[in-house]
Amino acid sequence: MPIDSLFGDAGASLDWQYIISYAILLAPAVIPGVLFVYSFIKEPRQFRNALFLFATLAWSSILLVLRLNNFILGLILVTLVLLTPFLTIGFLLINTIVVVRNNGFSLTSMLPFLMAGFLVLLIASPTIVNYFDPDVRHIIVFVLGLFTLEGLWFSFTFMALLFYSWVYRLLPRRRQYDYIIIHGAGLDGPRPTPLLAGRIDKALELWKKQHQHGKFVVSGGQGADEIVSEAQAMRDYLLEKGVSADAILMEDKSTTTWENLRYSLAIINADRATGVDATSSAAVASSGDVTTTASDASTSDASGTVASNGDFTTAVVTSDFHVFRCAEYAHNLGIKADGIGSHTKGWYWPTAFIREFIAITKAHLWPYLVIGGLYTLINVLNYTFFYLGVV
Repeated sequence: MPIDSLFGDAGASLDWQYIISYAILLAPAVIPGVLFVYSFIKEPRQFRNALFLFATLAWSSILLVLRLNNFILGLILVTLVLLTPFLTIGFLLINTIVVVRNNGFSLTSMLPFLMAGFLVLLIASPTIVNYFDPDVRHIIVFVLGLFTLEGLWFSFTFMALLFYSWVYRLLPRRRQYDYIIIHGAGLDGPRPTPLLAGRIDKALELWKKQHQHGKFVVSGGQGADEIVSEAQAMRDYLLEKGVSADAILMEDKSTTTWENLRYSLAIINADRATGVDATSSAAVASSGDVTTTASDASTSDASGTVASNGDFTTAVVTSDFHVFRCAEYAHNLGIKADGIGSHTKGWYWPTAFIREFIAITKAHLWPYLVIGGLYTLINVLNYTFFYLGVV
């Protein structure tokens, strides 16, 4: 199709003016699209993939609506865009009630409510300034402007990660895994909670599908309110399901997702290096070589891979909302791993994903700092040149 018919330019002939115009229109879709393809082929377990893909799809959707030039379709899409924030707020408030009823009152249970409050403040911020004294209004305008810009980036990255997390979980998993790491998730007495049992069952399903090849690495320490470690509870569960003790390695010291993976890598390296099952973190701690390996797991060589990773393949089994963060952490540690997700009840998904998003955002704060820095610089220059009359 000729480029000058892409949007219908009222019969104007193609010239450099139109080429430049079309290039400007298409660039916000083409550039992140190319970057996404390159980055995804290189490594699908990266946060930036989510941003590139969502930016491409969002701008492509806008161009498609413009190309169709359908008033009814445009009106429907504009209405949906305007209603989405309010529908989202209503959904989050209802979800808060459901989560509190099922899990009790806690900060985690209130995350949907806090997200709804953030959206309300973001929508209302342009009108809030009118309620302040004129003498301080310029300060309020600055603060609300910064909040709006940061909030828009926050919202964009949230939607991008939500979409890409779903895409990542749909990627085919055709490898046979030498090790299957299962992440802990809380206990009910000495037994796994339903959430954790779902993760173990998913790992068992994967293990049986590959004809019981490979070993399990059950990973999770003992919390202050737990009577045994999560690793021990998972090991007992697997033994009850008929798994041989020789096929289970224990990592029972970790307290975070990062530690789950780092300590599990040390256990795996010990198992492969010695040929002896490192069945507890205590065994790892007592081995000087293994301790060094665990430290090495957080450092990369010039090519970006960890020398101790070897040629083994690993699956990281966790809840579906947690899959992408585990996969990204595994990439950062140099672990060749695919994320495998177990089913999570629908009512718990929003709370769990908001928590995941906050954790991922903490690891990618630099865009917020750049936005804040540029916004502050522009306002300082504006105040200096126009209000103080420097020029």
